[in-house]
Amino acid sequence: MSRYVVHIGDREYHIEILDDRHVRLNGEIIEVDLATLPGSPLFSLIVNGKSYEVLATPQGEDWEVHLKGRTYLAEVEDEAARTLRTSIPDNAAQSSDYLLQAPMPGLVVAVPVAIGQEVNVNEVLVVLESMKMQNELRAPYSGHVVEIYVHPGERVLQKQDLLRMRRF
Repeated sequence: MSRYVVHIGDREYHIEILDDRHVRLNGEIIEVDLATLPGSPLFSLIVNGKSYEVLATPQGEDWEVHLKGRTYLAEVEDEAARTLRTSIPDNAAQSSDYLLQAPMPGLVVAVPVAIGQEVNVNEVLVVLESMKMQNELRAPYSGHVVEIYVHPGERVLQKQDLLRMRRF
């Protein structure tokens, strides 16, 4: 089951894909049918029996959506990524040291960095598998890795220390 948070203007939508024909939109189950025209950004969308033509084009990490003569900018974020992003402490940007802790219990799949290595903002520090999903835990700012407390194959608990990095 995939879950997303979509922002269009000042509105927020919570979308959960239940199966290939049903989604839950802000708690309401909706029947959908989505078909693409190969090689085109044009989609045929049927929602609860009503048909729509939708033109959707990526704009960086967002989507520009044309529907019923109007254009919308949709900011789409995977719910798991949002949870990880919001778990970074507010003071991480001001502090010179950042302690990365597991946002959930899981299995360390990879630690693609080494002690002393310089890392850039948003670079993957640890890959953690939880509930059959791999989550990339990323650097909140540029710096270098000071300590690594875990290794691939190790099971970790929520809030367990994974690594420490320091701002340049």
